[in-house]
Amino acid sequence: MTVTYTFDVFSSLDGFGSYSGGDWGGYWGKQGPELLDHRLAQYGPEQRMVLGANTYREFVELLGPGAEGSGGGDPWVTRMRSLPMTVVSTTLVEPLDWPGGANVVRGDAVDVVARLKEESAVPLRSHGSLSMNRALLASGLVDRVQLTIFPVITGQTGSAPVFQGAADFDLELIEHRTLDRHIQELVYRPTPHV
Repeated sequence: MTVTYTFDVFSSLDGFGSYSGGDWGGYWGKQGPELLDHRLAQYGPEQRMVLGANTYREFVELLGPGAEGSGGGDPWVTRMRSLPMTVVSTTLVEPLDWPGGANVVRGDAVDVVARLKEESAVPLRSHGSLSMNRALLASGLVDRVQLTIFPVITGQTGSAPVFQGAADFDLELIEHRTLDRHIQELVYRPTPHV
């Protein structure tokens, strides 16, 4: 039996996953109680996180002890950190600093995730890891793209274009909601456009 893999990503309206410079703060400063409660509910059920090495390193830096202003103290982030994680990497070595336990799997992300989808007893979720998830999309391994769009345009400070270089996909909208009256969460089922 194959489990569901969700590519969960935050984005500005103009398609950037983060920013460099500026004074936005975590969530581009737009989070509210509905978003935070909804995120906690999504991370409540048992699931396994899958990250690439760069995103893992960023999470440890942003969410580790002493990190401020990054959302690291939010209950959903604490819950995410309590989940087991697989990190696809050729550079990291165990043990990894992750409260829920993490293992490093060497190899191509497509092969690793295909095997995880077959062997895992719980759904898989990746938050961020843009280049890895673009490769997984291209290989047909992403079942759901969960795109949370924050009401900002980061034309001057935007970095990490979420879908830059991705293949072409048709998207079937399977869920949508507005959180805190201005944040859009859109969940799509992707199929390659032919």
